[in-house]
Amino acid sequence: MEEKLMDKRPKRRKDKYNPYTLCSEKGKYYVYFVDVNNRIQMVEVSKSVFETFNIFELEDISQMNEYDRHLEHSEAYEHTLHKKKDSREWSLEEYFENVQITENLHMAISKLPEVQKRRLNKYYFEEKTFDKIALEEGCTYQCVQRSVYRAVEKIKNILKNL
Repeated sequence: MEEKLMDKRPKRRKDKYNPYTLCSEKGKYYVYFVDVNNRIQMVEVSKSVFETFNIFELEDISQMNEYDRHLEHSEAYEHTLHKKKDSREWSLEEYFENVQITENLHMAISKLPEVQKRRLNKYYFEEKTFDKIALEEGCTYQCVQRSVYRAVEKIKNILKNL
């Protein structure tokens, strides 16, 4: 059933939380997924709904690619620590220095006011733009930008005085 309905779109990488698949045939558009009984459910949708799902799928792919390319995957699990260990041998001093730097950074961030902490997180870790944060928080671009830059300066000063 799957192959018969598939259109000419290339197979896409999917986010693990994306439960649906898109397909089209003879000018009709479908979204299908597996239900709780492990049966394929297929729903015919309008072209505009199909295009909306398609845009969401492309945004997911873009975010996954951005994450893979630019963010360090630094979970402290045993297997990731072994992978890091294998890629480069750290001396004991280097390891503890890195741990200390990380702890100092977390401590400095924890001393920020809640608004600066939240905006810093959105900008650097959620990779949102100043415009998007301003829209979410109902304030101006300049207000968010100033807040993030001041947070960075406060962190620098806290770290410098340690």
